[in-house]
Amino acid sequence: MNALEVLGVDNVLLAVGDLETALEFYGRKLGLPLKFQVPDMGIAGFRLGPEEPGLFIRAGDVPPQGPRDSPRLWLEVPDARRAADELRAGGIKPVAEPFEVATGWTVEIADPWGNVIGLTDYKKAPARARKATLD
Repeated sequence: MNALEVLGVDNVLLAVGDLETALEFYGRKLGLPLKFQVPDMGIAGFRLGPEEPGLFIRAGDVPPQGPRDSPRLWLEVPDARRAADELRAGGIKPVAEPFEVATGWTVEIADPWGNVIGLTDYKKAPARARKATLD
């Protein structure tokens, strides 16, 4: 076995400017379940579906800004266009209208610090999709 062979994603860490604002955005507005938080260290973790890897945020000196070109984290959802409608209803404006990709549809949003989160589905490649747990 090659020591550099990637076996999967461990976790994703994004820098944010304020822990409470990030908890509101990722937890209450985006609806990610909180896995843990360490407020005195400015860190929190969110679950990303039933898999162990999660999204961690770390508060620091990050100014608010518009969507950045990089990095972009895409998460699989059952229906990206429906997710876009739900996000709009909850006050989150997509970066752009949902767009078609090879496997289905994607919509991207940005947190207050410009971290872009894509929500993508596999409507055109259902055999490659994860099984939805909530319907």
